[in-house]
Amino acid sequence: MDAPGFTNLLIIVAVAFAVPFTLGLLPRVKLPAVVLELVLGIVVGPAVLGWVTLDETVSVIALIGLVFLLFLAGLEIEFEHLRGRVLKLTGLAWLASFAIAVAVAYALQAGGLVQTPLLVAVILSATSLGVIIPVLKDAGEIATPFGQLVVAAGTIADFGAIILLSILFTGEGGTTATLLLIAALLGMAVVRFDLDALLASMDAIVKVPLFLLALLAIRGLPALAYRGAIGARRTAVAALLQATSLPFIVAGTAIGLELGLVGGGEAAALVAAGLLSLLVFPLAGLTILRGGGGGSGSALGDRDVPVGADGQRPLAVQ
Repeated sequence: MDAPGFTNLLIIVAVAFAVPFTLGLLPRVKLPAVVLELVLGIVVGPAVLGWVTLDETVSVIALIGLVFLLFLAGLEIEFEHLRGRVLKLTGLAWLASFAIAVAVAYALQAGGLVQTPLLVAVILSATSLGVIIPVLKDAGEIATPFGQLVVAAGTIADFGAIILLSILFTGEGGTTATLLLIAALLGMAVVRFDLDALLASMDAIVKVPLFLLALLAIRGLPALAYRGAIGARRTAVAALLQATSLPFIVAGTAIGLELGLVGGGEAAALVAAGLLSLLVFPLAGLTILRGGGGGSGSALGDRDVPVGADGQRPLAVQ
């Protein structure tokens, strides 16, 4: 049995240390640390520079890290808030999101841009909880009614997309597709960004901004349902954070490739759109969040959030 190697892990640890250290030295740079870490991971990984490969040591550490991330995410959810009006708003918003996704996906199919519209609809209806939770924590909003609303919306979107993908598509590929879904969602699969497939044709490149706009429409527009509860500015932030997605896109496209339901260029364009969503949407959301004044705990201020006679925001008490 070969001894485990630690070279790849050492590079990853160096990057993980350098990102928050550098951002701490540059307080004017408002880029969320988690976004920069993901981007640098892709740059040094097999998709770009190839400095790091996914060996057994990295796979084990990645799995442990993801388990802790999901555990901490669960600790951040205040379940007393996930009921009543919050549950109704987020549930109805996700149903609207999936309806928009189906309509958009079939429109893309009519334009010859996608092969399997229902699969694309499911793929684009999820949210990256692993990204939006650190962003909300950095902004001091994770424990606020607004933060809990966004977390609830992301949780429902991810679970809904997983269930739909499992029911509608993994059965077609038998055990292989089911295991592929589990592996991808648990972080044991490489972020499959096939740069060569993306650059192979202009059609694939053109699809990237279209898929990014589709993601914003599918996940962002339903956030309008929150406006009466959290105000216009926070609604815009919620829309941008909800439209941030990558892990599920990777999982869904991996299954689509396995079953022959998506082409290589289409899959690469979807993943590229997900990467762009990580770069653009959280940063834009934080910019809006910090632009409202106030301290770190209420970056938007309270002037556009309705307050009841008892001094509580509506979402905190319903």
